[in-house]
Amino acid sequence: MNRSCIILLLSLALGKMAWSQAENLVFNPSFEDYLECPRKIDAKGVLTIVEAWYQPTAGSADYFNLCASRECAVPKNKLGYQLPRTGAAYCGIYCSKNDYREYLQTQLKRPLKAGYRYRVEFHVSLSENSTAAVSTIGALFTKERIEDSGRAILMRKSTQQTNSLVNQTISTYYTPQAVSSQPLTDTAHWMEVSGEFVANGGEEFMTIGNFYDAAHSTITEMDGLTQILSGSYYYIDDVSVIELESGQTEEVKEPEKNSSPEELAVGSTVVLHDIYFQFDRSVILQQSYKELSDLFNLLQNNPRMKIEIGGHTDDKGSTEYNRKLSENRAKAVADYLTAKGIDAKRLNYRGYGKERPIADNSTEEGRAKNRRVEIKVLSK
Repeated sequence: MNRSCIILLLSLALGKMAWSQAENLVFNPSFEDYLECPRKIDAKGVLTIVEAWYQPTAGSADYFNLCASRECAVPKNKLGYQLPRTGAAYCGIYCSKNDYREYLQTQLKRPLKAGYRYRVEFHVSLSENSTAAVSTIGALFTKERIEDSGRAILMRKSTQQTNSLVNQTISTYYTPQAVSSQPLTDTAHWMEVSGEFVANGGEEFMTIGNFYDAAHSTITEMDGLTQILSGSYYYIDDVSVIELESGQTEEVKEPEKNSSPEELAVGSTVVLHDIYFQFDRSVILQQSYKELSDLFNLLQNNPRMKIEIGGHTDDKGSTEYNRKLSENRAKAVADYLTAKGIDAKRLNYRGYGKERPIADNSTEEGRAKNRRVEIKVLSK
């Protein structure tokens, strides 16, 4: 082997090693961490049991794990047959040959930096029970969490006032930063979907799915598919987002940071802005994972710190009902932390109901601010 070939192979090996050692910005990238084993496939279900992942629309993403049986089992389940690419679990979504869509969404460990290049990669496998394959599965990165109550293609919606009496909703297609470049037809093996892009800065949420209508999804009809399902269904596994390098020649300024958790004084109170619950219940939604992870790290890094977790509501409903609901929600946060290993003796929880509003309850925006969870530092 000549010297140039050796240098090339060494360069490739070092590049692969650097890639493997780079930090993955995705929490729970292969869906191994879960709150409970999946029980069934529900056509109108909500993905709430996979740590850090959730669905942004009413399209019901699915979870499969070796711990499950029947519908959600691995490798054979209600949607088909596939072994995990790694670990014991994967998720599944319709990416459809019609306009029905399902998506997976997560919040990254930190926002992307302006001018930096990133590589996104995930793996898919077509269910053999599909009716056809598509080639437009991609990953979309946004600054804000995007949500939609429908079950169709996830689109950007804005309201424009055409005159003093009429408001018009305008829908436009999202353009994912990474999209598959070939038909995703393999039912036996996992296929890589990947791409590189330069961040605008501040992108913190990633959504995976098909953002194109049926006419532009490059549908591939295939022999051998059972066509039991109504569209194109894909298993998803091993998701990664890696920072590669800066695309700028100028120094990139880091965004200003708030005071570090270690600087919190005894008696200080912090609002946890991104803790979400099911409507009228104390079930924590997976959109809360980033905030909960930050709170867990705060307590891990400050082993002597004790906190009170306070739940608050808006003014709708009776005083006693709101007090109980807020207490149950505060307890749910405490239970989450103790399940992760935080000593319960370091955690107090209390429900304040509607007693302590921080905004005007006469507006929806104000009520939303009042529905909150706070922590108060009791000792350090």
